[in-house]
Amino acid sequence: MSSEVFYSGGKYPLSEGFSGYKDYAIGMSSRYPASSFGIPSDPRAANQLKAVADKFATGTKTIEVSGVQAAQFESLPQQHLKEINRLKKLVGADLTFHGPIVEPTGVTRQGWDPSHRQQAERQMWSAVERAHELDPDGNIVVTFHSSASLPEPETRVYDPATKQWVTKSIAIVDERTGQFDNLQPKPDYFKGGTEEKPQETVERINKERWFRELQYTNSNAYAGVNTLQKALAEFKVKEELLKDTKIDEKGMQELYKLYLDGKTEDLKKAVKPETAKVFTEFMQEVAHGDIYLREAYQNLQELYNQAYAAAKKENRTDDIKKLDNFQKGIAPHLKDIEDPSKISEFGEEIVNGINVLRSIKTPERLKPLKEFAVNQAAETFSNIAMQGYKKFKDTAPIISVENPPAGGGLNRADDLRDLMKASRERFADKAQKELGMSRSQAEKQAEKLIGITWDVGHINMIRKFGAEDKHLIQETKTIAPYVKHIHLSDNFGMEHTELPMGMGNVPIKKEMEILEKYGKRIKDIKKIAETGNWFGPQGFGNKTPFLETIGAFGSPVYAMKMSPYWNQAMGVSSGYFSGRGMNPDVHHTYFGAGYTNLPLELGGQAAGRSRLSGTPTE
Repeated sequence: MSSEVFYSGGKYPLSEGFSGYKDYAIGMSSRYPASSFGIPSDPRAANQLKAVADKFATGTKTIEVSGVQAAQFESLPQQHLKEINRLKKLVGADLTFHGPIVEPTGVTRQGWDPSHRQQAERQMWSAVERAHELDPDGNIVVTFHSSASLPEPETRVYDPATKQWVTKSIAIVDERTGQFDNLQPKPDYFKGGTEEKPQETVERINKERWFRELQYTNSNAYAGVNTLQKALAEFKVKEELLKDTKIDEKGMQELYKLYLDGKTEDLKKAVKPETAKVFTEFMQEVAHGDIYLREAYQNLQELYNQAYAAAKKENRTDDIKKLDNFQKGIAPHLKDIEDPSKISEFGEEIVNGINVLRSIKTPERLKPLKEFAVNQAAETFSNIAMQGYKKFKDTAPIISVENPPAGGGLNRADDLRDLMKASRERFADKAQKELGMSRSQAEKQAEKLIGITWDVGHINMIRKFGAEDKHLIQETKTIAPYVKHIHLSDNFGMEHTELPMGMGNVPIKKEMEILEKYGKRIKDIKKIAETGNWFGPQGFGNKTPFLETIGAFGSPVYAMKMSPYWNQAMGVSSGYFSGRGMNPDVHHTYFGAGYTNLPLELGGQAAGRSRLSGTPTE
């Protein structure tokens, strides 16, 4: 049976009802040149030289070299990067680079540690340094994800009834231990049933924990002081029995040291037999109180250091002054912790220190994960941008931060905006301090070298949290001024399916209009069609999505940017190769007369060469 029985082929421009590629075309108001679109190389291939050459063979003018999988990128010989650059010059094409997906904050499954962030930074810098070989004369765009393994800082769900975003949970981190937890805001019925805001919940928990730790330390200090005072009072009652021992304070310390060292026999020898029991009982009470005070002292040190670090970080001069005065006051008494005759006074100094800590602002030991993550990631991105500028000057790679799929950390536009501001500000601070730049020069370089890769498919996945088109438009407005690179893929908002544009429900037309209005050079910004899944092994033919992309956007066929456009030209070529008419013999030669070879429009693979570039089909 011939395929014409169930498939009539493409329509010709003169056929009734012909409207080009309207089923997939987006209907853009602007015509983006085909040269502004690109495709990624195969991320699974360690041989990126071949992977890039294969993509260039399709006629694509821009390739995003993939280093997404760190292991594969580490297997790529350095010489291949230089060869890819030579191939780029030979073809007259452009390159961008997608760096390995690593966690820039340093967060791991075990928690967080500064060394983890430093390790991530070194890995990312290695990728930036190597990516420079791909385009040593230009500012190659290097994309990194804003997060890789970070949980979502806030789980927000849109409530259509109230038309508000409702926070269901907020992730927090203990900066001291690096451990994470989730808070779920709940109504406070004691206060009338109102629900705390996430930040209010964190502040309340910080105050409650700080108060409990102070209270615990205070309890130990008072228990120690009271036990020592009781022991000394009982010792004085029995002092008449000990008047002939002639043991002074130094001798008392030596006896106490013998007791602490477990040398009870030596203790008995040091005093008269009839008074040994009195001394032993006294030493037991002193040791009991001493344990309480030492515990209180250790806690006080830890709390003092937390308080001082927080006050210094926030530049709270009044609190710093209070803490400094306390430290100067207690310093002369630190030796008293070893003197049982003066340890009671030392205990009073500990209690005084606790009162000082109560009088200052509560240290924010627990922090919302977003604030913490932005702080750590900004340090990483600003550092690698600064290293790039120091080494490569005017040809330094551009660090472009991509939003991960919704549900991951720092995936929303406001997250990325805050990360951009922090990263650029830190870069500017470093440039002023380390390179002697003026503030305006430093900020100009920061804006040039650090930006955003906006993935329209990733942000579309907030639909599974109830988002609508209006929310996606607002997300795009928020991030538009920072965008330097675009990743294109379509989906239906639930899964990361990576369809070609126009085949899902990403409102790309409105989003591009917003980017044109609020962003800069959107027509020239490289737009990479990341649609590997749809054209991969799932049975859709493993095709390169370039033709579908420029067809969906209605890119002009010719450089003068006039008609015909690719959404129309695809219909023309469809009619020639698979429709009835012009040359049925060629049609049968290409597709046969049975089910074995279907037209490309139905997912088949015609023998021979590509209709776009004339190169062998994949």
